[in-house]
Amino acid sequence: MSEQDFKDMAESQNSQSNPEEISQLSNAVKHSIRRYLYELDGTQPDHMYELVLKQIERPLFEAILEHTKGNQSRAAELLGLNRGTLRKKLRSYNLHK
Repeated sequence: MSEQDFKDMAESQNSQSNPEEISQLSNAVKHSIRRYLYELDGTQPDHMYELVLKQIERPLFEAILEHTKGNQSRAAELLGLNRGTLRKKLRSYNLHK
């Protein structure tokens, strides 16, 4: 992703989230979950909530940290999290410095 892409994304975030962008993200997640369930071929999944959160959180944190050039205070602000909470989550995904 280019620097301009990051700037565009930041501007988008600053002007409140665009409903169309939220819909695209939501649709992508829904599609992925449906595909995952389909590929289970009848096997019943366990702990889907925890599984989905872990699969979404790690790349979210990676992307935000990349965007903020590792600035955890800024990352926490963008995520709407307390910095201590973010640091705890980063440790749980082995993403801390």
